[in-house]
Amino acid sequence: MTEPAAAEVLQRLAEVLEERRQADPERSYVAGLYHQGLDAILKKVGEEATEVVLAAKDGQREALVRELADLWFHTLVLLAHQGSGPQAVLDELAQRFGLSGLEEKARRGRDGDGGGRASER
Repeated sequence: MTEPAAAEVLQRLAEVLEERRQADPERSYVAGLYHQGLDAILKKVGEEATEVVLAAKDGQREALVRELADLWFHTLVLLAHQGSGPQAVLDELAQRFGLSGLEEKARRGRDGDGGGRASER
């Protein structure tokens, strides 16, 4: 059996997350997050990002991978909550091929998206 492509895994997960919108918040972790709203989802993303940093700083490769999976999962929940999905991120990454990091950052500045907070633009 071959491993599914990363985009396929992300799409399958996005479909499950969309299904969870209709689930009972008492029986589904994801439905519970959706029910609690944006602030609860953002809190989880922040917690998971912190755990990624700590695992990386401690040099714990296995823990780092687990924490990154948790972070990716919760960012996908956030995307779904905001009416988007992983394909939007994959499309954005694809557009960046062939650009140096400095060129890409300069492009965002010209396009009115400096990468900072919306209130800072």
